[in-house]
Amino acid sequence: MTSAYIAVDRANRENGCLQVIRGSHRLGRIEHVLTGDQAGAAMERVQEILKRLDLVYVEMEPGDTLFFHANLLHRSDQNHSEHPRWSMICCYNAASNDPYKESHHPRYTPLVEVPDQSILQAGMKRFESSEADGVCLEAAKDHSADVLKQ
Repeated sequence: MTSAYIAVDRANRENGCLQVIRGSHRLGRIEHVLTGDQAGAAMERVQEILKRLDLVYVEMEPGDTLFFHANLLHRSDQNHSEHPRWSMICCYNAASNDPYKESHHPRYTPLVEVPDQSILQAGMKRFESSEADGVCLEAAKDHSADVLKQ
């Protein structure tokens, strides 16, 4: 499994760019805990890891893409600037690594090629609708941490 983090806007320290802990993917799978409504690696463990590995601020220009291992510890700060920091994260998993049971992660689904125009139309929604229209921005529809609440 791998992820591709694609910068739509400029990302820098001022607007809370992505941060990664260099080499943390070699530590193996680190269990995550729920802090409020958000899941993340246990901070005590992260603090110990940061004593040994470097924290890297990933400053990016629009269109830059960072491919990273699924176990790489990563986070971003809140954007307190006046500059947007839109990005897109695409996660890829081999069909042979399909989850063995139902969970909040989708099962294997073949990719379907769409015309370039479809991508452009989807991108324009950013400018046509309010943030409340985006499923990923509605807390009631975000079930990514539900598995930890059980």
